[in-house]
Amino acid sequence: MSVNSDILDGPALWSAQAHLPSVLGRQLVIERGEGSYVYTADGRRLFDGTAGLWHANVGHSHPDLAAAAHTQMLKLETYHIFGRFVNDQAVALANRLATMSPIDNPKVILNSGGSDAIDVACKLARRHWQREGRTSKTTIISREFAYHGLHAYGTSIAGLEFNRDGYGTDSLVPETRRVPVHDVDALKGVIADVGAENIAAIVTEPIQGTGGVNPPQAGYLETLQQLCRENDILFVLDEVITGFGRTGSMFAADRFGLSPDLITFAKGVTSGYAPLGGVLVAPSVWEPFYVDDTATPIFRHGATYAGHATACAVAMANLDVLERDGLVERAGELEELLRVQLNQLNADRPSVADVRVAGFLGGVTLRGDLSAEVVADKLIDIGFISRPLRGNTLQLSPPFITTDEELTQYVGAISHVLIEEESK
Repeated sequence: MSVNSDILDGPALWSAQAHLPSVLGRQLVIERGEGSYVYTADGRRLFDGTAGLWHANVGHSHPDLAAAAHTQMLKLETYHIFGRFVNDQAVALANRLATMSPIDNPKVILNSGGSDAIDVACKLARRHWQREGRTSKTTIISREFAYHGLHAYGTSIAGLEFNRDGYGTDSLVPETRRVPVHDVDALKGVIADVGAENIAAIVTEPIQGTGGVNPPQAGYLETLQQLCRENDILFVLDEVITGFGRTGSMFAADRFGLSPDLITFAKGVTSGYAPLGGVLVAPSVWEPFYVDDTATPIFRHGATYAGHATACAVAMANLDVLERDGLVERAGELEELLRVQLNQLNADRPSVADVRVAGFLGGVTLRGDLSAEVVADKLIDIGFISRPLRGNTLQLSPPFITTDEELTQYVGAISHVLIEEESK
C-alpha cells in the first residue's frame, strides 16, 4: 500500500461520501452564500445548481430565516420534548405541518434529519405490527437505486449497493428486500415469495434522487400503494428531497394523488438552514399509542435534538417564505423551463444518452465514454455546480429562486462543457 504523506497530513475533517485520496488537495472551501450562489475561500462565485444537497430551496443567507434563528436563540435555544416536556416552537411547527400534510389528521414526529426520519419510520412500521400481534411482519421492502440516508436502516434498505457494501453482512438490519425500480410484476413476485404476512412496509421515494433522478413510470406509485392496501403492508413515502415544493406541489404525495401511511421529510422543511426532519403518521398507526389506558404501549423514539426549538422556528420562517413568495408555484414553472432546456440539450448533444425531469429535478445521463464526474469538475471551473450521480448522471436541482436566465445559463454551461469534451 503506497502512502502519500501530503494526504495523510491533510485536514482533520473526514469528508463525507468521499474517496479521500481523490479529493484531498482540491477541495472547495465554501465560506458564504447569497441567493442562488455560493462563494469559495479562494474567491470563486459558483451557481448552486444542486441547492446544496437538494435543500437550499429559498436560496442562501435569507435574512428572514437568519432573523428567526437569532430571535429564537435569544428567547430559548431549545428544550427537549421527552415525556411531559415540549417546547412551544415544536408544538407550533407540528400543528402547522399537520394542516399541510397529505395524510389526514396526522401526528408529527420531529427529529434531526432525513436519515433519522427513515430510521424512525422503519422502526415504527415494525412496532405497529408487533403491537397488532402480527409478529411475523418485520421485512422492509425498498427499490433498486433507492437512497434513504446512511443510518443503520437507511443503509440496510439502500438500493445503491455501494452504500451497503463492506459491513460484513448483506443488511445491517435483518429482514430487508429490494425490488427492481419500476417492475410491478417483480414486486408482486417478491410479496408472494416473502409472504405478505411477513412484510411490515414498503419504502419508496416518489422520485428517486441520488439513484439518478428517476421519475416514477405512469401509474407505478398508485399501483404500489394499492398493493400495500391489498396486502396489509404499510406504505412509506420518503419525501426527504421532494417535500416542501420541489415537485411544484407542497408534497409529491399531492402531485401523484397518494395517501401514504407514513411520510418522511427533512431538507426542504428548513431549506437546510437548520437540521430538522420528521415523520407524518396516519391515524391508523398513531391512534393505538394514544388510547387512554395504562396498558397503552410506548413507541420508544426520540433524540436529544428532536423538536429543537431554534430549528423549528427556522422551519416556520422558511414555510412563511415559501408561501409568501409563491416559491412552490415557481418551482412548477421552473420545471417546465428545465424540461424544454434539457430536451433541447438531448437533441443537440450526441454525448447525452438521456434526460429526465420530474418536478424541479433534472438528470442528464451521459454516454459511457464521457464521465459525469469529469463534466461536473469542468462545470465548477466555469462557475456552475452540478453533481455526478449513479448511472453517469448529472444532477440539476437549483434553488426555487432561480431566474429563467440563470437556468438557461446553467444548461448552456453543461452544453458548453459537453461540446469541448466531444471534440477531444
